[in-house]
Amino acid sequence: MYVISDIIYFIVYRLVGYRRRVVRDNLAACFPDKDIDWLRDIEKRFYRYLADIAVEFVYNLFASPQNIKSRYRIVNRQLVDRYYERGQTVILMSAHYGNWEYMVSSLGMQFLHHGIGVGKPLDDKSVATFITRRRTRFGTQVVDQTDVRRHVAFFDRYHVPCVLMMLSDQSPSNPHKSYWTQFLGRDTAFLYGAEYFARKYNYPVLYYHVSRTSRGHYELTFSTLCEHPLQVPQYSIVEQYVRTLEQHIVEQPEYWLWSHRRWKLTHEGRILKDGTIKIIKP
Repeated sequence: MYVISDIIYFIVYRLVGYRRRVVRDNLAACFPDKDIDWLRDIEKRFYRYLADIAVEFVYNLFASPQNIKSRYRIVNRQLVDRYYERGQTVILMSAHYGNWEYMVSSLGMQFLHHGIGVGKPLDDKSVATFITRRRTRFGTQVVDQTDVRRHVAFFDRYHVPCVLMMLSDQSPSNPHKSYWTQFLGRDTAFLYGAEYFARKYNYPVLYYHVSRTSRGHYELTFSTLCEHPLQVPQYSIVEQYVRTLEQHIVEQPEYWLWSHRRWKLTHEGRILKDGTIKIIKP
């Protein structure tokens, strides 16, 4: 499998230079104190990892439960299980860091809760249908973020304890409906849907960190962001999430998705590819 990954790396990085300018701009802006040798080293490490993620994405669509479990080990699942024993839904916050596709599959087979993965809908409907079918074959339910409120309300009404997997590092579509904070030294907009549901239904919130133990193998570790959402100030949950994610990225930056155009929003609108700003009204 990783022979294919090595070939992809050579093509994507060496020949095509896929989103190389985006990656370089992101790294340089987030680590202004680092020299060019360090930045290029992280860049190469990232592209090698991006190639690994690509082949692991395909592998995950066809792998057996045993193979996924052997590659994606949960260190402290008991932290999640205790909420199931209380009949509570819990929100799991993380980012596009490490292998997130294995987590989608794991929700339906490695947890006692009903697993729900929240994500953005794909543009190609036929491809989206195929991928969703493969992602959900072990019991995980995949829900588009545009429809998540209805599903959460349904399961809460009928007291079905769920784990909601929410990758909250994607760039929001509307700067006026975002939480703004400093992240990696840059003014950054964040989605706050996870905190919205936590406060609306009083759901506890956990962060899960994915660490790579060897090529193709990962460990998943949970930590508590907020036990009682109604007892903390507004936006404190998402702020704590941002600080936790930032720490992990600084420690091992090559495992975050630097090819993502994370900083394409200003407080007034969206930065277009030609550098102009499309104003978005409040």
